Amino acid sequence: MPSEQVKALIRQGREFLKSNDFGIEEMSDQQLRLPQPPLVKDKMTDKQISLPLNFDELPIDQNFLNVINKRVSHRVYTEKKITLLELSYLLWTTQGVKSIRGNNYATLRTVPCGGARHEFETYFIAKHIEGLEVGAYHYLPMTHEIEFIKSIDEIDETISKSLEEQKWATKASVIFYWSVIPYRSEWRYSYFAHRIILVDIGHVCQNMYIASESIGLGTCAIGAFDRIICDTLFSLDGEEEFTILVSPVGSVSIENDALEKDFYAFLKTQDE
Repeated sequence: MPSEQVKALIRQGREFLKSNDFGIEEMSDQQLRLPQPPLVKDKMTDKQISLPLNFDELPIDQNFLNVINKRVSHRVYTEKKITLLELSYLLWTTQGVKSIRGNNYATLRTVPCGGARHEFETYFIAKHIEGLEVGAYHYLPMTHEIEFIKSIDEIDETISKSLEEQKWATKASVIFYWSVIPYRSEWRYSYFAHRIILVDIGHVCQNMYIASESIGLGTCAIGAFDRIICDTLFSLDGEEEFTILVSPVGSVSIENDALEKDFYAFLKTQDE
């Protein structure tokens, strides 16, 4: 049985999810005409790399229903390298900027978002990507570039520790770490922003699943991560910006199907 402390936290979580109106009559910072936060984060380094956009050269499965039906969570990867074009495709389909609304009021992207606030930043650890040094990177959606943040020693250990010792993720080609900058949404939605944030990150991750499947790659969203380690990896302050979700992506194959089944063998044991 859960302890009383855990029960209290569960009740708080439920109240947060079902809340409709706290009875607070207070204007948001947007209504108060306070300056809106920047649409994106500034460059962190001087090491930017332009990404290709010639997606017609990718063998994309155009049959949407086929992609939806095939989509599953993959935790077994071949460790085959993916191309820079495939990485570019994954970044574009999850956070790419299609246009800017108004006088830098909002970005319209490849995923929906409450109020077009797009409160997330995309970071990743590149492990098996053609032409990229192993290390930590940051995506710059306005220019569709990536920037190299730093090299990472003992890469497998670093990934594993950041993901609460989920060692299967170390076989991925790239591990995406999404951060949230809450004030981008709070500026518009005040105390209601945090429910919207949770919905918005789901939109981003679902696009990652669909995009990965459409080019023969696999992913699996991870909610169990060590936030402090993840934040430290990408120099996030842990207050105004912090990690909210992780998603490794890697090459998969039919031969790996048996290994995937072995991964879930414990379920069969429970059923018996």
